Amino acid sequence: MASATPISQSQPLLNQNPIKTRKVRTTFISVSLKNSNFQSGVWRRKCFVQRSSRGTVDMPFNTVVVVSATTAEKPKKRYPGEAKGFVEEMRFVAMKLHTRDQAKEGEKEPEGQPVAKWQPSIEGYLRFLVDSKLVYDTLETIIEKAAYPSYAEFRNTGLERSEKLAKDLEWFKEQGYAIPEPSSPGVSYARYLEELSEKDPQAFICHFYNVYFAHTAGGRMIGKKVAEKILDNKQLEFYKWDGDLSQLLQNVREKLNRVAESWSREEKNHCLEETEKSFKYSGEVLRLILL
Repeated sequence: MASATPISQSQPLLNQNPIKTRKVRTTFISVSLKNSNFQSGVWRRKCFVQRSSRGTVDMPFNTVVVVSATTAEKPKKRYPGEAKGFVEEMRFVAMKLHTRDQAKEGEKEPEGQPVAKWQPSIEGYLRFLVDSKLVYDTLETIIEKAAYPSYAEFRNTGLERSEKLAKDLEWFKEQGYAIPEPSSPGVSYARYLEELSEKDPQAFICHFYNVYFAHTAGGRMIGKKVAEKILDNKQLEFYKWDGDLSQLLQNVREKLNRVAESWSREEKNHCLEETEKSFKYSGEVLRLILL
């Protein structure tokens, strides 16, 4: 047990046997260790080496040497687009799934002919519009019911397409065309969205983003090409928005970013991983144009 004798009382004892020593220079070294098992802490030596005029003297008592080491922390992984918000992360992943003829960031090999060489038919285009309406009906019903509170953020964004598609189908009907029933691609996608929305909000939001935002970009381009070939350049209501589209999109981006702020990194990654399924289902509906 260490002595509890006050320093003032122990001083005479020290003065009785004075030891002349040479001053020892102490150097404190800050060590940065990377990928090392060494940890900051206390290192105990069995003896203290002191140099004097008589030589080296080993003092028979333990001396505590505190070694300070700064362990280099592993830098946090940054995801592409993360600094700009989660929507930018979703956009980055989506772009990678485009073909090179669709986007300069695309990495997928093209399947079939590029859009410029499509030979669409009125019947195939009507199938596409009918199935698209079913998908938008489903999305907008889910948002309105809001099984999760976050869904309510996306009511009345101005991007809604269901009513616009209803007007277009009515126009085709007035031209004497028979309006078909929804087909397998649209029915399957609508069913999947309903199931997803009840149990997996992050995955559902991925589909919400990709369906609406893709239509404002590549969707408009496809609509223009099809109209040139089979509709005498008529612009359907499907490709019109009330108000400034860029501002509508910006408003929804901000809402998506706010919703994603409450997600963990794992939930965000799960949302991003759903992008490929979103492209799969949407692609099956889009290919109806060529039937």
